[in-house]
Amino acid sequence: MADTAIKREDIQARVTRIGKADILVGIPSYNNARSIGHVVRAVQAGLAKYFPDRKTVLVNSDGGSTDGTMDVVHDTTIDDFRSILLSHRVESFSKMTIPYHGIPGKGSAFRTIFEIAQALDVKACAVVDSDLRSITPEWIELLVKPVMEDGYDYVSPLYHRHKYDGTITNSIVYPLTRALYGRNVRQPIGGDFGFSGKLAGFYLSKDVWETDVARYGIDIWMTTTAIANDFRVCQAFLGAKIHDAKDPGADLSAMLYQVVGATFGLMEEYPRTWKSVTRTQPVPVFGFTYEVGLEPVSVNIQRMIDKFTLGARELVPVWENVLSEETLGFLKELADAPQDNFHMPDAVWVDIIYSFALAAHRNLLNKEHLLKSLTPLYIGRTASFVIEAWESSGPEVEEKIENLCGVYEKLKPSFSDRWK
Repeated sequence: MADTAIKREDIQARVTRIGKADILVGIPSYNNARSIGHVVRAVQAGLAKYFPDRKTVLVNSDGGSTDGTMDVVHDTTIDDFRSILLSHRVESFSKMTIPYHGIPGKGSAFRTIFEIAQALDVKACAVVDSDLRSITPEWIELLVKPVMEDGYDYVSPLYHRHKYDGTITNSIVYPLTRALYGRNVRQPIGGDFGFSGKLAGFYLSKDVWETDVARYGIDIWMTTTAIANDFRVCQAFLGAKIHDAKDPGADLSAMLYQVVGATFGLMEEYPRTWKSVTRTQPVPVFGFTYEVGLEPVSVNIQRMIDKFTLGARELVPVWENVLSEETLGFLKELADAPQDNFHMPDAVWVDIIYSFALAAHRNLLNKEHLLKSLTPLYIGRTASFVIEAWESSGPEVEEKIENLCGVYEKLKPSFSDRWK
């Protein structure tokens, strides 16, 4: 096993000084000096305001930042607790900044957080992204309280996002995970989670830390592992998710490969679980749901269509190994369609995803080549969705996503029968 941060003498000494703690909040980071100070203040304020009688720890697990991120974490504090409506300073708060070891990526950062949580025997944990601009102290209460007071093991985030933000979640990960495992977890790769110390220890026991899970796949791995192993799961409404959003038509091939690859890999681990699921169950939601203002997301529809068209010209020999003749014929026609008529129906898209999952299962092609050939198809589907939802409100877009979930669920039995 690769060396980890928890084995370092200086880290062990700091853990020993703290002894035990009730709550740990982790912030993974890499070159986030510009935004992480706000996140640290929100975390400290949330712990002080909502858990004043608990022993709490903030852990920044950093991936080798060169912009002073760790210095910002170290220097950021709340000097005047009256500013957050507290009459006294809370002394049972500790802060650690640690460079993590292992494969570069969010999963390796989380591993360090899990290890320190286990060493401190914490009851509840949370992790939050380091580029959040919308985080408030209330997020900490909402992510931690269901674990501390209601016995839940996993708290998935639920937030309003711009209709063009989170397209990998909306078109693939959410509807596929929901259809497979039968739990309506809306943001399975949301990035901000609460979980029990028991679940953190379970995560550490799994042999995934030298795989792609250590890069981008950690969020969907955490969610699916919790659901598939019957841990108690809930959701917490956090308001708006405002962070460093990306153009959904930008080059996301690496992230798509690793997130979808992790999702498909989990299907290999839990086939008995997902094959037995025949209906979707609701998942409890904590927090007061309200409408929020959202920042616009820039999209370039023509650029997305051009990327799809280029892929359709170059990747047909790959897609012939994966897709049916009917679907392949449709895609060839779509590549010649003008923007006004560019539309990829839900049933075609779901057939594509299930076909790629089967191809990965059967090892028909090199996994990386296979999944990266999905990128132009995903971009084409995203372009179609943007065109279709151009005049739609947020609730109307959510209804479209619900309809897509219904198609995934309708086509699941046929997919399951073909999975040998």
